[in-house]
Amino acid sequence: MKVAFASDHAGFRLKNVIMQYMQKLGYETMDFGTDSEESCDYPDFAHPAAEAVEKGLCDFGICMCGSGNGIQMTLNKHQGIRAALCWLPEIASLAKQHNNANILVLPARFITEDQAIEITDAYLKAEYEGGRHQRRIDKIPVA
Repeated sequence: MKVAFASDHAGFRLKNVIMQYMQKLGYETMDFGTDSEESCDYPDFAHPAAEAVEKGLCDFGICMCGSGNGIQMTLNKHQGIRAALCWLPEIASLAKQHNNANILVLPARFITEDQAIEITDAYLKAEYEGGRHQRRIDKIPVA
């Protein structure tokens, strides 16, 4: 499985930690940036990551910025993306189980590396439940 990664400067360090963790688990990763802690704009990296997930070049994504809000808002502008901002493992599980989230978003300035790994693990272990949840997901796209 291939995972798209993107962050801004605030999420750069955490992105690298989670990418390395995912590689150790056997996932292939695609890094859409940023490449440093120099101030940058999250949409420049979120859009290419979202497009990779939409087009099936990546199976899902993990993205982050300082609060997680800005990058999540950008990712969710894409009709085929369901990006979920998760700061607890339980939220990550439910995002996958009920919303079939295809991009996990982490708030880099508000969680530790250990918490990020726990959240990521919860997301990875969860399975989409389908059923009544699919009816709701079908109503999300605007077009």
